[in-house]
Amino acid sequence: MSGAIEPQRVPSDGAEPRGRSPADGQSVVTVNGTPRTVPAGATAHDLVVALGLAGRPLAVEIDGRVVPRARLAGCMLKSGSVIEIVTLVGGG
Repeated sequence: MSGAIEPQRVPSDGAEPRGRSPADGQSVVTVNGTPRTVPAGATAHDLVVALGLAGRPLAVEIDGRVVPRARLAGCMLKSGSVIEIVTLVGGG
């Protein structure tokens, strides 16, 4: 999926920023506490790829529910979704 995922400030009232509506092909989601703009129709898998995390061990939670890796491609993101992505770090 094309289209960069970029940080986007969200007003404190939780409303979408001006100029960002479904009509312009963008959605605003929160990823690990940071508001981001994603292309309309983006999936959780698209987000993982855009963040450079494809192929890494990780867990994804969307709106309080863990999404199994096998279902990321079928999980469409919507404006207002809160996403937490946790990766594993090795070490001793």
